[in-house]
Amino acid sequence: MAGEEASPGIRHLALPCTLSNLGQTLCPHLHRPFPGDPGLKLVGDWGRDVFGASWGPQSQSHGGCPGSAAADSATCVDLQLQTCSDVTYNRTAFPTLLPHRSREAVESSSEYILLSVLHHLLEGQCNPDLRLLGCAVLAPRCEGGRVRRPCRHVCGALREACQPAFDAIDMAWPYFLDCGRYFSGPEEGCYDPLEKLRGGLDIEEALPSGHPPTFIQFTHHSYAQMVRVLRRTAARCAHISKTYSIGRSFDGRDLLVIEFSSRPGQHELMEPEVKLIGNIHGNEVAGREMLIYLAQYLCSEYLLGSPRIQRLLNTTRVHLLPSMNPDGYEVAAAEGAGYNGWTSGRQNAQNLDLNRNFPDLTSEYYRLASVRGARSDHIAIPQHYWWGKVAPETKAIMKWMRTIPFVLSASLHGGDLVVSYPFDFSKHPQEEKMFSPTPDEKMFKLLARAYADVHPMMMDRSENRCGGNFLKRGSIINGADWYSFTGGMSDFNYLHSNCFEITVELGCMKFPPEEALYTIWQHNKEPLLNFMEMVHRGIKGMVMDKFGKPVKNARILVKGIRHDITTAPDGDYWRLLPPGAHIVIAQAPGYSKVIKKVIIPARMKRAGRVDFILQPLRTGPQKFLPGSRRGGLGGEPQEPDEEPLGARRQPTTGGSKPWWWSYFTSLGQHQPRWLLKY
Repeated sequence: MAGEEASPGIRHLALPCTLSNLGQTLCPHLHRPFPGDPGLKLVGDWGRDVFGASWGPQSQSHGGCPGSAAADSATCVDLQLQTCSDVTYNRTAFPTLLPHRSREAVESSSEYILLSVLHHLLEGQCNPDLRLLGCAVLAPRCEGGRVRRPCRHVCGALREACQPAFDAIDMAWPYFLDCGRYFSGPEEGCYDPLEKLRGGLDIEEALPSGHPPTFIQFTHHSYAQMVRVLRRTAARCAHISKTYSIGRSFDGRDLLVIEFSSRPGQHELMEPEVKLIGNIHGNEVAGREMLIYLAQYLCSEYLLGSPRIQRLLNTTRVHLLPSMNPDGYEVAAAEGAGYNGWTSGRQNAQNLDLNRNFPDLTSEYYRLASVRGARSDHIAIPQHYWWGKVAPETKAIMKWMRTIPFVLSASLHGGDLVVSYPFDFSKHPQEEKMFSPTPDEKMFKLLARAYADVHPMMMDRSENRCGGNFLKRGSIINGADWYSFTGGMSDFNYLHSNCFEITVELGCMKFPPEEALYTIWQHNKEPLLNFMEMVHRGIKGMVMDKFGKPVKNARILVKGIRHDITTAPDGDYWRLLPPGAHIVIAQAPGYSKVIKKVIIPARMKRAGRVDFILQPLRTGPQKFLPGSRRGGLGGEPQEPDEEPLGARRQPTTGGSKPWWWSYFTSLGQHQPRWLLKY
């Protein structure tokens, strides 16, 4: 067909395309329909909107099939695209894989404009991964007169991870990121366009000569250094530790967690889960360093046979997230210790305060608390929350909480020396300072004291010291009684899940000098260990039916404490409780409730085992618990903390296009209609 005049809109088609006996023009190496005749029906992902996108009048004039061998031979030129300036190569070729014939053609294309705004549309999710992947197609890598294609498996993995983000804003997956068309396999010499994201992180730093592997360097750690230390620690203790990412920051840094457990990577029946989070404010760095040191300490002490550490890690699954806000840390670290301002680097890269970015469930709690019989725990995230600006770091924490049944948590801050506990938002919003306790006030005070009572500086009797104004309170305080704010992570943990979280202020210097870090570690090592051990206070057990089958999402009620917890998918539960006598009730839809009395001794350091066997209701219609529909975890199959599909769709004047379409209206006839789902 080379040299023949095609139908209107199609100029010339070059080999290796041939006309099949089905009347369709095919690219044999792709085995997919090619738009040769407008009368032919285009099927599947290939056909939908591709005619107007990758094979429009401008692109088809070059001839050839996408991905043909001829396209791999090229003249390499300097890469001068601003959106792609941080890729791992500096030479590209024209025409590109789409193809665009020049840099100007690329910069004016809807594909390029999409890459430049995608991180805003997806609110930082999959950034910069998607941009780097798209650049590999829009500005292909050119070496030695040959175009190298990005790897298909990298594209596939990214699409699987990022498709939900596109679905959430009702956007189709971009056609030029079709993993089967513009990508190739290792046997064809492909490369990983995301290698930059791991650049420098896999390079091992040697310890100072003469020091054993247990040596801890009490220094500030850059992001790359932090990642290397955590990975090296996990490798040393591979039988009890592993690292994993819970997501990415807005600027694309992994939110890296190191976990310790007798069986890392999986939840063990009856083993409670604890998380410690540092650096939620980027310029409050002491918590970040304490958790890096703690990870190394736990590994070393376990290997050295410490009975205390071995007992802790053999009975508890511990998760350490040293930096929740690595982007903000980079801003603060650029100024350096001792020179950092009170707010420089506090927010994330979107200028959001992450500890004000969680859903305000406390206001809803106060409303529900006044309603007789209403359930005021496991409160669902309101729909309107998703219409605001939600940081990817915040979403990562919420997803993390959904996948792991955390029992206990601490968030490490800086700026004062005190331990605070929920509620952080006053029950009278007009009051900036007002004691606003949770139903678990006694337990929260025990948790706060477990940290403060063994911290030497918090127990120092001098009122002139940092945090001296809290001395008469025992260096602990109800958050709202200190100052009231909404959107905090601790309130969200308590009201949306089973997790109890406290906030620890580690000192008055947000970015302490390096020489102060060892002393800060000495002050906080014992409090951190003592706090984690508190997860074993109270009761734990299994909720099963009469056949021994676990009952998930069963409710565990304690008389006199209006806050229920729910069983995990395996039917196990943990209920933190102060010493004393308690009436405990287990119930679930379709079962009769079971009531037991338990007595928790004052010095008990291991959770008492209390199992429940529920009997099915014998007669009458199935009864549901009051409020079971309200919270989302009391019998509803949905996952309430996931962003609902289309939650961020905003109404448009015409009602025919999604809210994000306004980004592309200026493109006229070149608007990316291939992004529309319908």
